[in-house]
Amino acid sequence: MSGLRVNTPPTGPERPSIHIVALGNEGDAFHQDNRPSGLIRTYLGRSPLVSGDESSLLLNATSTVARPVFTEYQASAFGNVKLVVHDCPVWDIFDSDWYTSRNLIGSADIIVIKYNVNDKFSFHEVKDNYIPVIKRALNSVPVIIAAVGTRQNEELPCTCPLCTSDRGSCVSTTEGIHLAKELGATYLELHSLDDFYIGKYFGGVLEYFMIQALNQKTSEKMKKRKMNSSFHGIRPPQLEQPEKMPVLKAEASHYNSDLNNLLFCCQCVDVVFYHPDLKEVIEAHKIVLCAVSHVFMLLFNVKSPTEIQDSSIIRTTQDLFAINRDTAFPGASQESSGNPPLRVIVKDALFCSCLSDILRFIYSGAFQWEELEEDIRKKLKDSGDVSNVIEKVKCILKTPGKINCLRNCKTYQARKPLWFYNTSLKFFLNKPMLADVVFEIQGTTVPAHRAILVARCEVMAAMFNGNYMEAKSVLIPVYGVSKETFLSFLEYLYTDSCCPAGIFQAMCLLICAEMYQVSRLQHICELFIITQLQSMPSRELASMNLDIVDLLKKAKFHHSDCLSTWLLHFIATNYLIFSQKPEFQDLSVEERSFVEKHRWPSNMYLKQLAEYRKYIHSRKCRCLVM
Repeated sequence: MSGLRVNTPPTGPERPSIHIVALGNEGDAFHQDNRPSGLIRTYLGRSPLVSGDESSLLLNATSTVARPVFTEYQASAFGNVKLVVHDCPVWDIFDSDWYTSRNLIGSADIIVIKYNVNDKFSFHEVKDNYIPVIKRALNSVPVIIAAVGTRQNEELPCTCPLCTSDRGSCVSTTEGIHLAKELGATYLELHSLDDFYIGKYFGGVLEYFMIQALNQKTSEKMKKRKMNSSFHGIRPPQLEQPEKMPVLKAEASHYNSDLNNLLFCCQCVDVVFYHPDLKEVIEAHKIVLCAVSHVFMLLFNVKSPTEIQDSSIIRTTQDLFAINRDTAFPGASQESSGNPPLRVIVKDALFCSCLSDILRFIYSGAFQWEELEEDIRKKLKDSGDVSNVIEKVKCILKTPGKINCLRNCKTYQARKPLWFYNTSLKFFLNKPMLADVVFEIQGTTVPAHRAILVARCEVMAAMFNGNYMEAKSVLIPVYGVSKETFLSFLEYLYTDSCCPAGIFQAMCLLICAEMYQVSRLQHICELFIITQLQSMPSRELASMNLDIVDLLKKAKFHHSDCLSTWLLHFIATNYLIFSQKPEFQDLSVEERSFVEKHRWPSNMYLKQLAEYRKYIHSRKCRCLVM
């Protein structure tokens, strides 16, 4: 480091600072228990140039237990430089809080992207889904790609088509270098987190970029000071910063709990499982079971054996289950005459005794393997019986045509839930398969599934289970909403996500969400509208046909208080643009008063600027600012 020189900033009350954003999880997903301390924390603890680091959690992940979305470290570097590091191990922040993640990247001086070389699944998920987002947000910021760990299988993979289970389990050096070229980044391979790789290798590169960032900031500050000191005479008026816009916080997702609660509420049940001795065991829902298992798709005739083309799935279905349509079945006379639940006999007595735990496991996302194994072990004392039942569950969740990758429960525990719900349920969106209700909208029909609607929307739960016409009717008319908007609403209920085509559609979806009282969807639409408006340059705001005042009035009418407050601030902050538009006159007296009070630039500044211009012209001198 002796060849690098740091320009010392002028002394003053404001300390120079460097902001580093670290993205990704360098831990090995297959060896979670033995993984070392994180890359960033290890560097901060060992580097002689960094002192006094302390971490504080700023944001708790609402969808992940005991794991923060990011950790903030504050330390001192090079003596008096304030070092702020945001370590984000969870990429989900780009899905759950895109507004915050974009601001983090936009304010960074250095970005570090880290991954484990033995977790190829996560590497490709990041490369395909999140790297394009980062590329759009980058603004000439140096990027470091850190490939952490020693590859477990360095030898070339077998080219035999039957040996696909171990092929490509590690991220190769070529893939890492290709990603670095795509981002214009510096690529590093850190085989371990020891003093050499952390202090001299990673630390040397990071500190080089830190010095470059400090030099650039110092140069910009010196230029600004020189410009200010070169002007003599009356100073131009100082334009104050606009007021900070209100911050909107996204509501936490309750998608998993909604579907999990469906198992216990016993609403919209369409299948009942029975013991081999014909005793009722548990009620369930075809749509949820089919969303995670091709075995149930085959059992309920959603797919045929020809479509599945997997003998193990067909054999599992035949060995475990049998459908009973016998009218002489015990209790058949008490069943409702309309559309009684399908009766399924579970042939395996041991599997049947654990069925309630297995269904609870499936409804909660089909990923908590250790809890399932523990529950089964409590009921079955013999370890061989426990293993046998677990293997049958794995067969139920098997993907057709692939070798069963669920090799042990502890390994799979680290993976995400099988939402696969949120992708597999989309398979049934606007499809007649298993549909038990049809919405009539603008002369067309949209099939749907009561179980999903009841689980995800309280208004529909009351509608289908109360003394309403919809509770007994199959065809339900929908008014005041377009088909496209209603399909987007259903897409959110089925997948917990939505992607409006623009501000107008987002506002229509917000109105639909307010009509059915789905508050989280309202917040998602609010954030989408705000993000779209904030990203527009001034010229586009001035020329766009969107009536911002009409948007404000709709937000107020539909009780979107956060959006209406933000829009008022947005109009005030862009006062010179919106005050020239004819719809500005449609603001109420109260709204107009608020906008005038918080307008930017202020009326006082414009008066001072006019006086300054008058002074410059009267002296017939050249203005260094205008």
